[in-house]
Amino acid sequence: MAAAALTCNNFPQIKLLFSPYRNYPHCIPHIFPIHKTRRPSTSLRVTSNRDSYAQTGNPRSSGYSNSTTFRKLDTCLVIPPPNGRKPKALIKFLGGAFIGAVPEVTYSYLIGLLANEGYLIICVPYDVTFDHERVSRGIYERFHSCLDSVLTTGLPENGISAAEIADLPFYSVGHSNGALLQVLTGSYFCDKIPKANAIISYNNRPASEAVPYFEQLGPLVNQMMPVIETSPMYSMAQNFSDGLKSLVDIAERVIPDYDPEATASLTKFVDQLPSVFNQVAEGTSEFKPTPAENLECFNKLYNVRRTLLVKFDSDTIDETDVLEKTLKPRIESFGGKLEKVVLRGNHITPCIQEPKWQVGSVYTPADAIAQGFKAISLNDTRILSRTITDWFDNLE
Repeated sequence: MAAAALTCNNFPQIKLLFSPYRNYPHCIPHIFPIHKTRRPSTSLRVTSNRDSYAQTGNPRSSGYSNSTTFRKLDTCLVIPPPNGRKPKALIKFLGGAFIGAVPEVTYSYLIGLLANEGYLIICVPYDVTFDHERVSRGIYERFHSCLDSVLTTGLPENGISAAEIADLPFYSVGHSNGALLQVLTGSYFCDKIPKANAIISYNNRPASEAVPYFEQLGPLVNQMMPVIETSPMYSMAQNFSDGLKSLVDIAERVIPDYDPEATASLTKFVDQLPSVFNQVAEGTSEFKPTPAENLECFNKLYNVRRTLLVKFDSDTIDETDVLEKTLKPRIESFGGKLEKVVLRGNHITPCIQEPKWQVGSVYTPADAIAQGFKAISLNDTRILSRTITDWFDNLE
């Protein structure tokens, strides 16, 4: 039987035309107020060969074959097309668990490829939590707050006016846990959602499968917390992130080959651990909603009209086939279209970065071998980018 229709009138009021969801409160949309306070922006220029990483007051325009400018605006990162090009569409980008907190490091190559095709990208960094509903709604609010700012003033530093952004098509791209969050957003909301979703390596396993020994870990952590909290090491661990940031500042000054990108990624990773640790100690035993509840929600509430599912042939934790089976009847019920492609690669293909290899004054066989491996490692990511952008382009 076809899924019941969902309509939205006079947003933010939402009307559900079916009664079964009285039993599924996690799928009933809650509306967040959109805050329009504009915050100062900075920019991060990330080079693909990792020879510099600087935070400046004004973004610099450059070709993405060499570097990518990530401009921080509110709590998001904005990446315009290179060299003053006018954008042809807007992409909301979400990365995977943990690594999605620092997309300027973990996804810089893929994001640069997408921007180089003429897309204006807004990345929404987020921290890991077992409450997927809460983080999904928070991302929705933060993204639209940032977008409201961009629509108000444009991006004058990049020569892009607000009028040139106002009528752009709006798409989304999500990888792994970010793919799950994009599908959740397309199910919790029916207004201000993307015209199309590109869902890469969808994964939403139960906590007992996603985290080894999770069922045993919770009780163990809970029993150990009183001992841990009285240990001098606990206070040291609480200050670890601050200490690490201090070491970063020192290393930047004294180490010639210092790699700030790797350290920034590590710092972001470490910053998320206390929250996850505390949730386990408090008795968290499963993601909220559960994977089964999410699938039922998607089957009844998903609202994005066009969806591309991307699966890699060597991805052992991918659940794209399950998602396809769930979404297909729902999308067909309102006349949408669902497509799936299988590409060469694995679960981390979207995160592959350009290897660091400096060719010497004399080109040697070692240089040739290194460049060959470099081309191979990046080729799957390039194909992924081209697949997504070609699909978006054909939607017009």
